[in-house]
Amino acid sequence: MLQMLELRTVGAPLAGPLGEFFERLRAAGDERQFHPHPLDRAEADRRTRYDGRDLYYVLMDEARVIGYGMLRGWDEGYDIPSLGIAVHPDERGKGLSRLIMLFLHAAAKRRGAGTVRLTVNADNATALRLYREIGYTLRDMGGGRLEGIIRL
Repeated sequence: MLQMLELRTVGAPLAGPLGEFFERLRAAGDERQFHPHPLDRAEADRRTRYDGRDLYYVLMDEARVIGYGMLRGWDEGYDIPSLGIAVHPDERGKGLSRLIMLFLHAAAKRRGAGTVRLTVNADNATALRLYREIGYTLRDMGGGRLEGIIRL
């Protein structure tokens, strides 16, 4: 069966699928690596009703959320947005993280950002490899965390 991939802005019709996605991430123990907000249905509902300057997207396979990406910080007045991504545990290793990140870079650039930042656990070897391949410069923040910066 041909799978149809689509990147969509997070909105009200996606509360259920996004909630399922967050619960799957939590069940897989992903809160250790991805913790910009709670990974539960209540937060999915909040994200789908969000109305601000930050950007939230999902990668859909038909009606199922298989990826999630965000650019945050504009609401707080920062010029450099913070990027965050997560991919469904069953969909990893298929290039979806790179796809979401490159899309978010384009969205940031369209918004006028010349730089994007992220933070990552220093022991997250898979993410570090991807971030370096894409062109992020990483620096130690202490406490087992690294900050990545890329100029768009």
